[in-house]
Amino acid sequence: MQTNEKLTFPKMGCGTWAWGNRLLWGYDESMDNDLQNVFNLCVGNGVTLFDTGDSYGTGKLNGRSEMLLGQFSQAYRGVNQNNICIATKLAAYPWRWSRRAMISACAASAERLGKNVDLVQMHWSTANYFPWQEWELLDGLGDLYEQGKVKGIGLSNFGPKRLKKVYERFSDRGIPITTLQVQYSLLSTYPVTELGLKEVCDELGIKLIAYSPLALGILTGKYSETGDLPKGIRGFLFKQILPGIRPLLLCLEAVAKSRNKTMSQVAINWCICKGTIPIPGAKNKAQAEQNIGALGWELDSGEVAELDQAAGSTDKKMVQNIFQTK
Repeated sequence: MQTNEKLTFPKMGCGTWAWGNRLLWGYDESMDNDLQNVFNLCVGNGVTLFDTGDSYGTGKLNGRSEMLLGQFSQAYRGVNQNNICIATKLAAYPWRWSRRAMISACAASAERLGKNVDLVQMHWSTANYFPWQEWELLDGLGDLYEQGKVKGIGLSNFGPKRLKKVYERFSDRGIPITTLQVQYSLLSTYPVTELGLKEVCDELGIKLIAYSPLALGILTGKYSETGDLPKGIRGFLFKQILPGIRPLLLCLEAVAKSRNKTMSQVAINWCICKGTIPIPGAKNKAQAEQNIGALGWELDSGEVAELDQAAGSTDKKMVQNIFQTK
């Protein structure tokens, strides 16, 4: 029997890709107390949407992000505790090829969370390489909604053409698509400016979530061509990108100074002004506080236009997710 509750979303959420990821983000179990502080601070300030995935974590730590979110949400007592919304993305692994596989995957996520998943999302589209697999998995998501095991369904990394096809298929079953998330920031405008996803989402009544709004941290202003870079893959990537985005970073810095805000706060606020729900990550209290400072004010249209122009004229862009479809 279908007993889906209505989901409500804050202006900004919190991404938890780093919670359990050693390879890219240097996660270590000793960080768990800091992460619990991040969770508490976010919820206390109205940032009640947490985005995770069943593949989040490295190696044996897969599912770690969900497990931590389960522990933190059960331990939390205080303001907004009834508004906590945990959104998880189920990976389209090659061994998941039936609708039952998605039902089992969601049950495993719910076990790690210690509660039902609020918003279940398809992590990526398989349309470019295994289109037959995608419909089975999506039908499984629909089953979860019809069985009342989730409050809503979302998609991730889908372009407008695929989105419309999925929308039609779900409409036939009376199932709404609540959200779509894509990589979107001042360094990754492609989904909106070139694919036109915002207009399509508005037309279909779908909320657009912006993941990686700080472009893996390059838009924080912490890193420069001559200064220290993060270790590993991010450092290598930043080295390639930083020389080509100097004008954008200077524009971001100028707007931040005139507003008495940080570059991160301006970059996140820009995403909000574009009608998206950004989900920046945070590994400690200071980063969470910084993100929260992006709320409660708005850039004016002149500042947005200035940033748009700087973003449009950069020589380099952030690498696009390979699973993003058209």
